[in-house]
Amino acid sequence: MKRIIYVLCFFILVLNWSANAQEIAILKYQGGGDWYANPTALPNLITYCNNNIDTTINSKPETVEVGSSSIFQYPFLHMTGHGNVVFSDQEIENLKNYLLSGGFLHIDDNYGMKPYITREIKKLFPNTELEELGAEHQIFKNTYSFPKGLPKIHEHDGQRPQAFAISKNNRIVLLFTSESDLGDGWEDPSVHNDPAEVREKALQMGANIITYAFKN
Repeated sequence: MKRIIYVLCFFILVLNWSANAQEIAILKYQGGGDWYANPTALPNLITYCNNNIDTTINSKPETVEVGSSSIFQYPFLHMTGHGNVVFSDQEIENLKNYLLSGGFLHIDDNYGMKPYITREIKKLFPNTELEELGAEHQIFKNTYSFPKGLPKIHEHDGQRPQAFAISKNNRIVLLFTSESDLGDGWEDPSVHNDPAEVREKALQMGANIITYAFKN
């Protein structure tokens, strides 16, 4: 039965993506975490990608809820926040079907999200561990080169930046970036007053993620 559901979801994705081949949505979740954090981040990343890597993404990303069938309209979902995240059983099933049918989810920890989101990821894929990506992975070199792997954008706990992934059929379906805070680097310059070179690194890494999601 589950196989039939996955097949149906796959065809829904194909039909929707033919009209939304390069679209991104913000994932709204329950639990109290601020899913709406960094409001200028994704529009700025989209503008950067459209100007530099020939994407044609809508400059105003939509917001979709985890349990909604609307997520199947978007090949790329972005999720961020600082606090608690809770997925219901129905949301787990919906998001899992989306990911196994070809969708891509990027979760960027805006600081304080990690213990909650890793718990929910374990519910999504109880038999699959998050795997840290080495600096040699193609996501760090497909468009812009990051020979040391995920760049450090903002300091929080003084820990090194890490990129973790869940892969299915040799393709990343879920990417979790931690201790980097890419989203802060994508925000308007006036928000965090980051140096231009730091914002550029964040935007370039974001472009690499989008390149990977759209081409794999």
